[in-house]
Amino acid sequence: MLRITLLAGLAALATPVLAEGDPAKGEREFNKCRACHMIVADDGTEIFKGGRTGPNLYGVIGRTAGTEEGFRYSPALVAAGEAGLVWDEENIIPYLADPTAFIRDHLGDSGARSNMTFKLARGGEDIVAYLISVSE
Repeated sequence: MLRITLLAGLAALATPVLAEGDPAKGEREFNKCRACHMIVADDGTEIFKGGRTGPNLYGVIGRTAGTEEGFRYSPALVAAGEAGLVWDEENIIPYLADPTAFIRDHLGDSGARSNMTFKLARGGEDIVAYLISVSE
């Protein structure tokens, strides 16, 4: 019995924990992002009016990093995408917390950097939940 409980516990620890954020809170938190980012659907519907310094975040979850048409990414972010980085709930939250540190760690290159300098200390899981909810 102890062996089964121990194995079940180890299996639970090995399973990645995905963000379980609140989309309503994420919509409010997204105001921190609006200076640089907008959310515009593929058909042109403006979901969240924002800046154009950063790429459109419609459909970002599931998108290969550094591939949004019409945006100039840092060479490191493009390289991360070419190496297979696809944004998902698990990796975008640490990226939001410290974009340059994430890219450096991902590429194993201490000189790599992200053009995004804003760091989101908390609330990333809510923003991700919001982005998923408006991109479905």
